[in-house]
Amino acid sequence: MKKAILTATIVMLTALTATAKPSRQSISSPDGRTVITVSCGDGLRWSIERDSRTLLAPSRIALSTDKGEWGAAAHPRSSRQAQVDRTIAAPVYRQSEVADRYNSLTLEFGTKADGYAVEFRAYDDGACYRFVDCGKRDFRVVGETAEFVFDEDRPTYVPYVNAKKGSTADYATQFYTSFENTYTQSPLTAINPDRLIFTPIVVECADGVKLCITEADLESYPGMFLSNGNGDTSLEAVFAPMPDKVQQGGHNMLQGEVMSRKPYLADARAARSFPWRVVVISDEDRHLADCDMVWRLGAECRVDDTSWIRPGKVAWDWWNAWGVYGVDFRSGVNNDTYKYYIDFASQVGVEYVILDEGWSVTGAADLTQVVDEIDLRMLVDYARERNVGIILWAGYWALNRDIEGLCRHFAQMGVKGFKVDFMDRDDAEMVDFYYDVARTAAKYRLLVDFHGAYKPTGLSRTYPNVLNYEGVHGLEQMKWSKPSVDQVTYDVTIPFIRAVAGPMDYTQGAMRNAARGKYFPSNEEPMSQGTRCHQLAMYGIFDSPLNMMCDSPTAYLKERECASFIAGVPTVWDSTECIDGRLGEYVVMVRRNGDNVYISGLNGWSPRQIDLSSLAAEYAGARFEMFVDGENADRFGSDYRRLTGDRWQPGIVKMAPGGGFIVKLSVK
Repeated sequence: MKKAILTATIVMLTALTATAKPSRQSISSPDGRTVITVSCGDGLRWSIERDSRTLLAPSRIALSTDKGEWGAAAHPRSSRQAQVDRTIAAPVYRQSEVADRYNSLTLEFGTKADGYAVEFRAYDDGACYRFVDCGKRDFRVVGETAEFVFDEDRPTYVPYVNAKKGSTADYATQFYTSFENTYTQSPLTAINPDRLIFTPIVVECADGVKLCITEADLESYPGMFLSNGNGDTSLEAVFAPMPDKVQQGGHNMLQGEVMSRKPYLADARAARSFPWRVVVISDEDRHLADCDMVWRLGAECRVDDTSWIRPGKVAWDWWNAWGVYGVDFRSGVNNDTYKYYIDFASQVGVEYVILDEGWSVTGAADLTQVVDEIDLRMLVDYARERNVGIILWAGYWALNRDIEGLCRHFAQMGVKGFKVDFMDRDDAEMVDFYYDVARTAAKYRLLVDFHGAYKPTGLSRTYPNVLNYEGVHGLEQMKWSKPSVDQVTYDVTIPFIRAVAGPMDYTQGAMRNAARGKYFPSNEEPMSQGTRCHQLAMYGIFDSPLNMMCDSPTAYLKERECASFIAGVPTVWDSTECIDGRLGEYVVMVRRNGDNVYISGLNGWSPRQIDLSSLAAEYAGARFEMFVDGENADRFGSDYRRLTGDRWQPGIVKMAPGGGFIVKLSVK
């Protein structure tokens, strides 16, 4: 079979060799609005303008290697410019095809035998650059300088690392993080200089223009944190050095705790490219929520046949604490409970059941040691007979002991994939682990969901069997968070920041829904903040090709019409468009999968009316099923109305505080 990712025709390519070696060179985006200017002389710097207004002031670019200081050379040896316009097929994504249209500038430095290049790209929706080695020998990266300088103080949306210890001089304690936190709104100058920031982040410029700073194509290299150690109007990249001594420890002995680090970032093979430093640019907030920049910058697909990859829903056990009741057996981690989950999945049309933490012996960090209460092979066979796949939770240390052997063993048994947890680092060694798992899992036709993970950087394009990443302050937080934690506002923030990076394992689907002021944490019977339709709408708003249904089968069978609707919502799409939204307030999306269109709205705490009448020309008269907040949803979060009919007439939709809506249209 052909590769699922098809590189399309490059419409036009031009190459220019600089003879005058100019100290400043520029390229503009295809629409001409965005201009990247690169200056040389006292070091390499780039800046970004949009419509003749400065977005990013001149910012230093450098890479320190054992071959020399990249970015310190006064002038490039040569330069090339190119114009590219192509389409990339996307088999497991929110679009079936992704446009890749940009103008580029590549500057070459050093000698032909042992030099380097810096490639810049200007897109209509952003700008980026990366270093590329042009030599023939392996080398070592000692450090990197990546600045993001602004000409005045700007508002930011900052996710600090969870660790609260350490100082500017001691970031080591902060490199260990789950990449889960809410956002702090702060001017650049008020950012805490003692705390690292994980990406993506958003900086708000003049006239409502927003910049989302992140990275793409991260491979064999540490992830990018940001800091403002100087208290000025700039951000500087910070990277975790290569681990030296790592010992088993942490949660149930499943984590790798870094005891010491080496004095460099990464070992690099010859002729490799480095991660893209990305600035997504949006005139309207809604364009952040459907931006494809990170995916398109990922490395090309390395899986020859993607036809076996089956996205879908997952009946999840851990969030609801194996909360099956009204049955004649004791619920928990045992065969009877999982058979009940499997029967539910088969009955409702859910593709997978996950066996989360507890199926293997706690503390052993050995996935071949299954607890006595579980007959794993029997459960896999029982599920297969009912057209349900089994996915296994796996701690990092346990899986890393023998990735090849464990993938082979469980694939032969009939297991469909792994949910890999508790990595909690993004140094180069850990990034290599992600690629090892993705590559080996693909070899054995296994799906991967990275939990306890850093944000996506395009790996799902390279290995489409990697369906999900966590790196999000998801619904699991509602099992223990204080009522002061504002999850609803977070829900309408992440589509414009975290989701820019790629899919997220948020794990929605709660059937206990708390109106404002009525939430409280509960481990055994957890609830969500906001309304029932807020939860339903997430299935149309959040990207998650392997999408959890977090509540228990008992709860879903009591709420059958909601459960059946959730089970039927696709998890990958032919097209996605955000048609309205404002960061931290609300978001509205239209997605298409075959003959079905889903229109979804997710709301913050202010009551809101959304006018969908602009969709009448395309969708009026379609057969529809619609879930909207009930008249009393502001008091009773579980209140909703289900509307159906043969001729949809789009108009005003009301969303309650913490509410939402979702419409399914049949458009044959």
